[in-house]
Amino acid sequence: MKWLIASDLHGSAECCEKLMEAFRREGADRLLLLGDILFNSMGAGDKQAVAEKLNAMAERITCVRGNCDSDGDVARLAFPVEEGYVKIPVGRYMMFATHGHEYNETRLPPMDEGDILLHGHTHVPMTRRFSHYLCFNPGSVAVPLYGSIRGYMTLEDGLFRWMTLDGEEYRQYRIE
Repeated sequence: MKWLIASDLHGSAECCEKLMEAFRREGADRLLLLGDILFNSMGAGDKQAVAEKLNAMAERITCVRGNCDSDGDVARLAFPVEEGYVKIPVGRYMMFATHGHEYNETRLPPMDEGDILLHGHTHVPMTRRFSHYLCFNPGSVAVPLYGSIRGYMTLEDGLFRWMTLDGEEYRQYRIE
């Protein structure tokens, strides 16, 4: 199974459309959204357009709630938006997918040796190995920070790939 992993759309219809194009181009089976889907603090977002694009593929989406996902925004979505985190098996490890405002490197969910913490929230891509776990961040689809680029990740057969929104790979990490 191939996952496309994205975070922090923040209501950008243009970036959401590019993400849908990436989903098709990658041949992904599932879309994992790490929160902050519809809210745009700059008033430039189009919540309805983003909700419609995502709702059209609701059966293929797994989503966790971000700190900017209001009850009203969640009600627009035709797929569940999980609180806290979701656990996804990756080989012999468990991946804890969360937004990052609640669970992150300073407050871990209950993880075992070698597990993976996957979060968004910071809008900056990251790959980091800690003493007993890995931590990954896909960055932001719509609002990259600190010189990072708009992008997403893929996961297939234990290989994580960081991609620009236009489909260029710029980092990868294979788990054993």
